[in-house]
Amino acid sequence: MTQYFIGIDVSTTASKALVIDAEGNIIATKSYPHALSTPQPLWSEQDPHEWWDATSHALRDVLEIVPADQIVAIGLTGQMHGLTALDAHGDILRPAILWNDQRSGAQCNAVTEKIGDKRLYQIVGTRMLPGFTGPKMRWVIENEPEVAQKISKVLLPKDYIRYRLSGAHVTDVADGSGYGLMDVGNRTWSQEVLAAFEIPASWMPDLCESSEICAYVNEVSAAATGLKVGTPIVGGAGDQPAGGIGSGIVAPGQVSLTIGTSGVAYALNNHYSPEPEGRLHTFCGPIPGTWFHMGVMLSAAGSFRWFKDEFASGMTYDQINAAVEKIKRGSEGLLFAPYLTGERNPHPDPYARGAFVGLTIRHTLPHLARAVMEGVAYGMRDNLELLRAQGIQPIDAVVSGGAINSSVWRQMITDIMQMPLYTVNTTEGAAFGAAVLSTVGSGVWSDVATACQAMVRKVDETRPNSDSLVDYDRFYKIFGDVYPSLQSISADLSFLE
Repeated sequence: MTQYFIGIDVSTTASKALVIDAEGNIIATKSYPHALSTPQPLWSEQDPHEWWDATSHALRDVLEIVPADQIVAIGLTGQMHGLTALDAHGDILRPAILWNDQRSGAQCNAVTEKIGDKRLYQIVGTRMLPGFTGPKMRWVIENEPEVAQKISKVLLPKDYIRYRLSGAHVTDVADGSGYGLMDVGNRTWSQEVLAAFEIPASWMPDLCESSEICAYVNEVSAAATGLKVGTPIVGGAGDQPAGGIGSGIVAPGQVSLTIGTSGVAYALNNHYSPEPEGRLHTFCGPIPGTWFHMGVMLSAAGSFRWFKDEFASGMTYDQINAAVEKIKRGSEGLLFAPYLTGERNPHPDPYARGAFVGLTIRHTLPHLARAVMEGVAYGMRDNLELLRAQGIQPIDAVVSGGAINSSVWRQMITDIMQMPLYTVNTTEGAAFGAAVLSTVGSGVWSDVATACQAMVRKVDETRPNSDSLVDYDRFYKIFGDVYPSLQSISADLSFLE
């Protein structure tokens, strides 16, 4: 009897169920969307009930294709950092506060001052940023005391789905690092940081490794989804480390660049070595005994989607790409600062704002479109340079996300990164990685590296154009002056929103 494995991905836009076999062949996939709410400036929220509804519908659909009794194990992944507050009965107390929510800057500053920035970097592996779960928990305590007094557990988005599937309050160490409350070097909750935030330790879920079986499908969720009672669930990982697994990033020196709504440069390390200034996230890796470095820009392909929706809604993506291809490198002196929702790395600034710099009367819509593409690529290179400064010297990188659907943008990114970029045999990155982790947890493969060697293959490669390297190096250096030049202006403007 063929064995199958499910990866569940609770992303910002939809929940997906993906079924693979032990060789990594995709058998079935189904997703259902959920809505995003921005009730105030800097706020970003979702209703966790929608995550469960979408997930259960997706599971029922794929289980019409694959028998439930042939599902060996389930892996979970999803958007990181989202605060999901539950009471003692498991009921949701308020909308989930998401990864791109920026309301908790004051709480970050307070705990950083209390512990000391250098000490804090060493414990949690990064600067404390508003996107993280811990500062949001403190924000709820200070601003919604009637909610806080009822909290029993705070879970991440994918772990809320685990709870609905099994009744277990568990997170894996890779996703759990994103609370900003872990002693990341020792892969456990930090009592020092919890105490500094004045967050009850009882609110925290149990910790496990990403490929470790930590829960089982219960009778209630089996009835709702069609899964078999007792189906094992492994820890899984947040979308970025799971996407790293899905892209075959299993050893130091390998790098992935994900250019979706947000942009992420990701690499593994076999020892705990946080960036000295906390400008990268250094979190527990999805493989035992590893850690990962992650540089995040909050608005990558999301910047281009905003541009199309607001300024080029009457054009198709193909039409925009064709127009962009006719514009010279550098967009004739036009730069775009891709900070539409604040920024994380290398500029941890919730008040950073987007801008076109160098705009003149000769610039047309295609110039603006190309400048957006180039600005996003420069932001990604900022994070690649931080990885290089950590001693990670890739000879190439795997690239994924919506940006690579544009051949002109993919070539632009390759030229700006100044190294070959390749794709792999699946575009289901995070969900695929979660499913791979479940093959290891169930014992089908002995370890993650062996599983990826069997399942993940390089498909094609884009190489830099040699005549672009000097130009883009010059333009990138100019781009480096944009954020510091606009920093104080952006901060002043943010208070007018």
